[in-house]
Amino acid sequence: MSAKLRVATVSLAGCFGCHMSLLDIDEDLLELLEHIEFDRSPLTDLKHCGPCDLGLIEGGLCNAENIHMLHEFRRQCKVLVAVGACAINGGLPAQRNHLALGAILHQVYRDGRGLAAGSTIPDDPELPLLLDKVRPVHELVHVDHFLPGCPPSADAFREFLGALIAGRPPRLDGPLLRYD
Repeated sequence: MSAKLRVATVSLAGCFGCHMSLLDIDEDLLELLEHIEFDRSPLTDLKHCGPCDLGLIEGGLCNAENIHMLHEFRRQCKVLVAVGACAINGGLPAQRNHLALGAILHQVYRDGRGLAAGSTIPDDPELPLLLDKVRPVHELVHVDHFLPGCPPSADAFREFLGALIAGRPPRLDGPLLRYD
């Protein structure tokens, strides 16, 4: 038997739906574990990524911490997969891109239309610096594969990972290839 692939996952600015979809492969996850070993992942609760064969990244980039995490993750992963709409094109978080960041913060925290109306705009050095625009991961690092969907289905994960484990280029078509 050949060595197991070492796989890491990370979520940036997204909803965690892609990770949930991965878990939706249900009992096939047990078969998957015969071929892979998870490094950094919510399944392992490891906070730092070691050298990995495959990195699955969900979520776009909305702050400086996301950028730092992305660069660290890319350095550790031989193959990087952008998973889901947020990682591929910014997804729902990028809906703010047509607005000025200062105006958004003012609306939410100061002028009475947001949930924290009447409060001070947070300015704590512990908070990551927000980017003016939400960006997809491929704008900052090389991405080897894209797994589209919002989120990709469990069947798409099953097929995609199965191909990579078998050493085949992953190909999705028909109902597995979604851009919603």
